[in-house]
Amino acid sequence: MGSFSKAADRMGYSQSALSQMIFSLENELSIKLVNRFRTGAKLTLEGEELYPQIEKMIYQFYAVREKANEIKGLETGTIRMGTLASISAHWLPSLLKEFQEQYPGVDFVIHQGDYTSIYEWIKTGAVDFGFVNPKAVSGLQTLVLKEGAMLAVLPENHPLTVNDTIPLQLLALEPFILLEEGHYYEPLEVFKSIGISPNIKYTIHDDYAIMTMVEAGLGVSILAELVLHRTNYRIKLRPTEPSITRTIAIGYKDKSSMPIACKRFIGLLQEHLDKLP
Repeated sequence: MGSFSKAADRMGYSQSALSQMIFSLENELSIKLVNRFRTGAKLTLEGEELYPQIEKMIYQFYAVREKANEIKGLETGTIRMGTLASISAHWLPSLLKEFQEQYPGVDFVIHQGDYTSIYEWIKTGAVDFGFVNPKAVSGLQTLVLKEGAMLAVLPENHPLTVNDTIPLQLLALEPFILLEEGHYYEPLEVFKSIGISPNIKYTIHDDYAIMTMVEAGLGVSILAELVLHRTNYRIKLRPTEPSITRTIAIGYKDKSSMPIACKRFIGLLQEHLDKLP
């Protein structure tokens, strides 16, 4: 947060209590962890080195608490997941509602990101599982859920809208608005496979901002059909040639050690796959 006062407010402590906790930790470790300035606070070099280890220790504490909840049953618990914007908007609301009706004592911590950030969250233990493309991750167990189309997104009156399908060779000539999805992005892989490169003018990390920019005539893009559901932007959608698909899977480190609440939620998700867009 950059300051003790902001961090204390975020965590529900007084500033003096938080300062005392850090002071006690520094005494216990005999290392100065935080430099304090009039303008705020910043980790020392030693603090930066220790921070990842402390973070892992906190995640391990969560894991112990979740295992205890598993032993007691599902009266309480926390599900931590990493998700994509399209999943957050069009899959999770109905699933969360039904799960909460069955298990009202279970809480959710939902981190929204891209393939790279979700992969890192799973690896570090920040989340128990996440929605990923299996081709975008390594060293994880994956459970494939669905495949969905990705469509060309064009301004309403764009000349290319007269086509039923848009050849990627033509789309590559237009100003292209790239969705930042980390190190893996399905359309770029397909562009690469046919030996062409799009004319990337903008790179942005938000599907809905891209639709707004396309609507304003700033360029064209390719987005997952799922995120294009229930929108009222003045845009046109067309399949591409060759076609582009996105595979969505659940990624996790080890299912056997996953909290029981997560297993139940994934089970509910699998039961409803046919109903999900």
